[in-house]
This record gives sequence, C-alpha cells and structure tokens, in this order.
Amino acid sequence: MKAILRLRSRVVLPDGAVVEMVAWELPRETPDRPHALKYRLYCGRDGKCLVRYDNETGKGDHRHYGELEQRYRFRTWETLMEDFLADVDRLTGGKDDKT
Repeated sequence: MKAILRLRSRVVLPDGAVVEMVAWELPRETPDRPHALKYRLYCGRDGKCLVRYDNETGKGDHRHYGELEQRYRFRTWETLMEDFLADVDRLTGGKDDKT
C-alpha cells in the first residue's frame, strides 16, 4: 500500500504570506512517524520561512520558528493543526501572542 494524500492546500494571505499544508497517511507506523502521518505545514513571506512544522525522515516531528528549530511533541492531528495555525496567526498579525 502506498501513502495516501490527505491534505494539499496553498493559500496566499492578504499580507502576502503563503500558507502551504500537505499531509499523507502512511501505510504503517515508523520509528520517526509513530502516528503514520507524513506532513509539511509551512508559512513564509518574501521567500523566507516564518514557521514550518514537519517530520522528515531522521528528525521526527519538529518545528522551525524563524531561525529556531525544536522538537515538536505530536499529540493529535487536530492539535498539530491548532498549534500551526496559532503560530501563523501570531506571525501574520491575525492574533496577538499572549503566551
């Protein structure tokens, strides 16, 4: 069985930021992807990454926030999307950072 594309979206926000979301359901769990999902959630502007969540082979779940790269604790798909979209809102002026 091959990976199944579950999400592919690209949106340009009014401020020019680009939000791209891609996710695949994998045929089985792996050490790097125990949730059997492969994903890339990206927001950037003017060719620069503002925030990206992904789980490339060998790194597992992690987040790029500006120049910072840190592990991300995957809980559920819904929580991942909430966390990513909250970062997008903060970085593009959608919401104030209250943390």
